[in-house]
Amino acid sequence: MDTRPAPAIDAAAMLEQVKAWSAINTGTGNLDGLARQADALAEAFSVLPGSVELVDPAPVIAIAADGSEYEKANGRHLVVRVRPGANRRIVLTGHMDTVFPPDHPFQQQRWLDDHTLNGPGVADMKGGIAVMLHALLAFEQRPAASSLGYDVLINSDEETGSLASADLIAELAAGKLAALTYEPAALPDGTLAHERGGTGNYSITLKGRSAHAGRNPEDGRNALVAAADLILRLKRLEREDITVNPAKLEGGGPNNVVPGHALLRFNIRPKSTAAMEGFDTALDGVLDEIATVHEVAVHRHGGVTRPPKPVDARAQALFDLVRQCGAELGQDIGWKSTGGVCDGNNIAACGVPVVDTMGVRGGAIHSSDEYLIVPSLAERAALSARVIERLAEGALAEHGAGKGEPK
Repeated sequence: MDTRPAPAIDAAAMLEQVKAWSAINTGTGNLDGLARQADALAEAFSVLPGSVELVDPAPVIAIAADGSEYEKANGRHLVVRVRPGANRRIVLTGHMDTVFPPDHPFQQQRWLDDHTLNGPGVADMKGGIAVMLHALLAFEQRPAASSLGYDVLINSDEETGSLASADLIAELAAGKLAALTYEPAALPDGTLAHERGGTGNYSITLKGRSAHAGRNPEDGRNALVAAADLILRLKRLEREDITVNPAKLEGGGPNNVVPGHALLRFNIRPKSTAAMEGFDTALDGVLDEIATVHEVAVHRHGGVTRPPKPVDARAQALFDLVRQCGAELGQDIGWKSTGGVCDGNNIAACGVPVVDTMGVRGGAIHSSDEYLIVPSLAERAALSARVIERLAEGALAEHGAGKGEPK
C-alpha cells in the first residue's frame, strides 16, 4: 500500500468558492449568469500552470412549438490546457450550468446542519468544480506533476445534453490516457456510477390539414390524432433494454377546428448500443406508417445525444485504481450501474476510460432540496489528487489506455 501522506487541501477556500459560485444563477439558458460564472472560473483556474480560454459554443438547432427551426443560444465553455506536449495526458470535465433558471424559486443557500449545505448547484456541480480545481492544485505540488499533461473542460450546456459542446468534448478526449468527470457521487456515501445507459431526445412535427369540425371534418387530416397514434406505437417499441417516454404534445386550437399541426417531444433510454440502433431503425418505419395511415407529413428532429456507457477492461482498471487510492486515504469506494447520463457517456464513446462521478457527496440534485456534504469537498479532492498522481506515475499503462481506439 502507498503510505505517502494525503495532499494538503484548503477546505475553507473550497467552501467559499462553492458558495460564491452557487450565488450566481447559471440555468442553462441564462447567458448573463453563465458569462459571469465563466469569468469567475477563468480567474480561479488561472492559478494552474497552463493556458485558459473561453470557447464559443457550437451552433444548436432546436424546434419551436410551431415546428419551425431556430438557433438555441448557449454560453461559452472554459478550456484549460496544461503541459500539452506531455507523453501522458488526461482530460477532466465538469459543467457550470444548472437546471434552475433565474425565475426558479430555488436561488438561496442555507445550512441544514453543521456539515450540510443546501443550495442551487452546490452538488451538481459547483462543488465538483471546486474538487477538480483543488485536486489539480494539490497534484501540481507533487514530484510527478511534470510528467503528466491535462486538459480541463467546463461546459455551459451539460444539463441540456451538451449539444453545444459535444464536438469539443470529443476533441479534448481524443487519445487521452484516462478521463475524470466531476458529477456528484451516485449515492451520498460516495458510491461511483459504473455502467450507464444512453439517452436520446426527439421532436416529431406532424402536419395535417385544418378543416371545420362541423361542416367538413372529412376534408381535415387531424394531426393530434396522428400524434396520439404515434405515442402508442412508440410505447410498443419498448423492450427490456430500452424505454420510451412521450414527454410533451403540442398543437391544436379551437374545438370547432380539425387541428392541422402537432409536435411530439419524447425521450428514449437505451441500455445498449444494439438497443439504440434498433430503435432508430424502427422509428423510421413507424413514422412512415403514421404518414401513410393518417395522410400527414412527418418531420423528425433529434436523436441520441449520449450513447450507452459500458465499462470495458480498461475502464474497469481506472475504477480499480480509484478504489485503491480511496483505500490508501481511508475511503471505502464502491460503484453501481445507473440509468442517468452525463458527459462521461460522450467520453467513453471516444474509447477513453472514464470515471464520471468524482465530485462531491450530496444528494437531491435537480430539486430545491439539493445538498452538499461539506466535508466531502476536501475528501474527494484528496482522492482525485492521489488518482491523478498515480496516473502520472504510469498507472493504466499496462492496459493500453490512451490510444484512442474506438470501442
